[in-house]
Amino acid sequence: MAEKKKVTYYLGTGRRKTSVARVRVSEGKGQVVINDRPLAEFFTEEKDRAAVMGPLLLTEQANRLDVVVRVAGGGITGQAGAISQGLARAVKTMFSPKTEQKVIVRNHVTMVRSFKAQTKEMAKTAPTAPKPVTPTANADGTPVITAPEDPAAGMLKKIRESGYLTRDSRMKERKKYGLRGARRGVQFSKR
Repeated sequence: MAEKKKVTYYLGTGRRKTSVARVRVSEGKGQVVINDRPLAEFFTEEKDRAAVMGPLLLTEQANRLDVVVRVAGGGITGQAGAISQGLARAVKTMFSPKTEQKVIVRNHVTMVRSFKAQTKEMAKTAPTAPKPVTPTANADGTPVITAPEDPAAGMLKKIRESGYLTRDSRMKERKKYGLRGARRGVQFSKR
């Protein structure tokens, strides 16, 4: 009997309006499957496909990662925004340090979720600022700037600064009693 290959999935959840997307990212060939359909079939408009692929193109991982998505609720654009945020969170989990990951193992599948443990010792100590990059001089006096050691830190910074991790809180406003809609009142009649 053939042995099952161990697979590691990195999980992320995204929300936009009333849409919720559960995203699983794994090493692969760059396939994107949404609700058991390929990306081009699920999203017919280019702007929605661009929104979904944004985090992967930003981090240059479009041909390295396979993405499986379950999305429900809302409309097409809301679902695209939810998938975009979920994908960014999953990629962030993939490149975050092991201390911020929660690992769940079932059979031959390993699922990694984002998790930030706050211990009492960590809460007591004040957060330390990262050391600034100091230029050093060569023998001829020209400055040499050293690059950061961890390339994943630069990738996380790109995702954070691009705004893909931020939840877009705009929602439809609820209808109020005594009004026809959220703010629209009944038409005034003089007689």
